[in-house]
Amino acid sequence: MSSIYLDYAATTPLDPEVLRAMMPYLGPEFGNPSSIYQQAQTAKAAIEDARQTVASVLELDPAEIIFTSGATESDNLALAGVAWAARKAGVGRPHIVSTAIEHSAIIESLAWLESVGFAVTLVGCDQYGMIDPDAIRRAITPDTALVSVMYANNEVGSIQPIAEIAGMAREAGISVHVDATQAAGLLDLRSSALHADLLSISAHKFYGPKGVGVLAARRDVRIDWQQHGGGQEGGRRGGTENVAGIVGLATALARADGYRDAYAAHCRSVRDLLWERISAEIDDVWLNGPPLDGSRLANNLNIGIPGVQGETMLVNLDLAGIAASAGSACSVGRNEPSHVLLAMGRSVEEARSSLRLTVGRPTSEADVIEAAETIVEVAGRVRELARR
Repeated sequence: MSSIYLDYAATTPLDPEVLRAMMPYLGPEFGNPSSIYQQAQTAKAAIEDARQTVASVLELDPAEIIFTSGATESDNLALAGVAWAARKAGVGRPHIVSTAIEHSAIIESLAWLESVGFAVTLVGCDQYGMIDPDAIRRAITPDTALVSVMYANNEVGSIQPIAEIAGMAREAGISVHVDATQAAGLLDLRSSALHADLLSISAHKFYGPKGVGVLAARRDVRIDWQQHGGGQEGGRRGGTENVAGIVGLATALARADGYRDAYAAHCRSVRDLLWERISAEIDDVWLNGPPLDGSRLANNLNIGIPGVQGETMLVNLDLAGIAASAGSACSVGRNEPSHVLLAMGRSVEEARSSLRLTVGRPTSEADVIEAAETIVEVAGRVRELARR
């Protein structure tokens, strides 16, 4: 079992306080929120309290909060919902503008929409994984119904100028969706900071439970709701609610938002120490993404080590007790180089030689010092074997 965990971008451990808040709804308070008796109404009240908590953090009306199974569903609902609503409103071939470095939940959903007749434009990025708002502007057409841009990239941590992009798009009368999955707990999610119309988050990225998320949708956004068969979530998402998960999400989000500045400072400190130790011992290692003191998530370190294969490194690191990744957890098993790194201009070989190391609340200085020593040792051993 791995003793040092460096994959907090993939998932985070459940906060004990969050579990404590969830426990009644995993046991005695098991009522179905759609029923009328007291036990059910207790569950319904818990959901509405959670909705109010999330709305407060996001600076939205509680009616604008839709609970989902996670960010993938939220992303799909935002894209497909707005696209189909635009088509039903008479737009011949509704158009969506997004970027080449989005999570697969966006990229693959857009590919499906394109296959059924919608138009899609993916804007490129620079060598640091940053999106130019003017490139978004140039991609807009008279039929553009939605602009969807990730707040912070899940692989290289690049933080996009969302407020500028959103302001420009909304001036043109176009709805803006933001995948804020990696940003939650590290960046400001308030409506006044982002000016987005739709926003996706997933609880397990900020020390909440897996299998629950949010799509925040302003009431004036036209959406063709995709999940039918029940009246839950105001008729917008059918299916019996995950009461314990929803309570856990709200508790985790409130706690993460309250700790945000301190959390970012802690992550930045240990992340920078990790890079300092690795770069001091491996001369030709490179950094993927923005500079550490630039527009980059505080917990993210993505590095390239020439002469090694990322997957080989990961296996050997796991054997040595270090859990890390080569990119998005959702792309494991595909044996393809990162589409994010390729879009940034890295070669296939460079993309395959990269590792993503992400730190979190429990990560200590001792952890990253030991991890750095192990990474240096394993990289040397893998390089030596590759030369034989």
